Amino acid sequence: MMAAMSTGGGEPGSQAESRTSRSPQAMLERRYARLGLLLIAPSIVVFSAVIIYPLLAAIYLSLFELYTPTLEGGFVGLSNYRELLARGEFWVSLRNTLVWTAGTLSLQIVFGIGMALMLHQNVWFRSLARSLILFPYFVSTVVAVLVWRWLFNDLYGILNHLLVEARLIDMPIDYLGAMPNAMISIILVGAWKYFPFVVIAVLARLQTIPDVLYEAARIDGAGPIARFFDVTLPQLREVLLVIVLLRAIWDFKEFDLIFLLTGGGPVISTQTLSLLVYKEAFALNQMGMGAAYGVVMMAIMLVFMIFYIRQARKGDSS
Repeated sequence: MMAAMSTGGGEPGSQAESRTSRSPQAMLERRYARLGLLLIAPSIVVFSAVIIYPLLAAIYLSLFELYTPTLEGGFVGLSNYRELLARGEFWVSLRNTLVWTAGTLSLQIVFGIGMALMLHQNVWFRSLARSLILFPYFVSTVVAVLVWRWLFNDLYGILNHLLVEARLIDMPIDYLGAMPNAMISIILVGAWKYFPFVVIAVLARLQTIPDVLYEAARIDGAGPIARFFDVTLPQLREVLLVIVLLRAIWDFKEFDLIFLLTGGGPVISTQTLSLLVYKEAFALNQMGMGAAYGVVMMAIMLVFMIFYIRQARKGDSS
């Protein structure tokens, strides 16, 4: 009898669960879930094809000693990484990459914020200037490099010509063929090419800062400099965190601008890790070693991103 009662008592619950699972709301939720999976499936496929597969392939190739034209070779395990870390060229290229990234990023932030503050003021040429400021960012890198190589040329460059005519220098300066001129030159060109990105982001944030904050600061007797550090800069903090993260990643892996300007020269004085990857994989035909350099670049950027995000979170919590 007890078994019958327990069996009989269980049936209504199971029937209720069955009716709940078959209710129109539950069926609609399942349809929405299937529709959501169907809609994000193309994105997952594209993400896997352009990011996950190349990443895994690079890690796999870095474990082999491969000849680039035929991709023939043998498994060497971590030998590529041991050899990589023992090479002085790697450390020189890493140092150059860090100098280039820190230098051009700093100039982009400084000039970008300064230009955004100027374009935020009520000046008569503001609309035209906002349009022209995007020119360096939109112009092709090849075209920009050709123009700058002409400006920097030590024989017929307009820059040397003007400096000599103004009697500021006695002899033409070799901007791209000697150090530290070459590193300074590519940093300046990189800052000029990419600082409009900072201008756009900062200017968009400036337009959303309430005027009440500035009025309160004026009432308290704050001058322009104090208003910038006490009002503007704290309001720009979040957008600057994103800008620094994105620009650091993009500048760290910059290839075409440096390759076209100096090719890594003189010797390897401006050779960055991106140029070293290209050199190993396609100039020396060592695809395995080139892949190992690429994996190390990714690891360095991953460490930087983790450290930067943690510091940003500490700043937000404080």
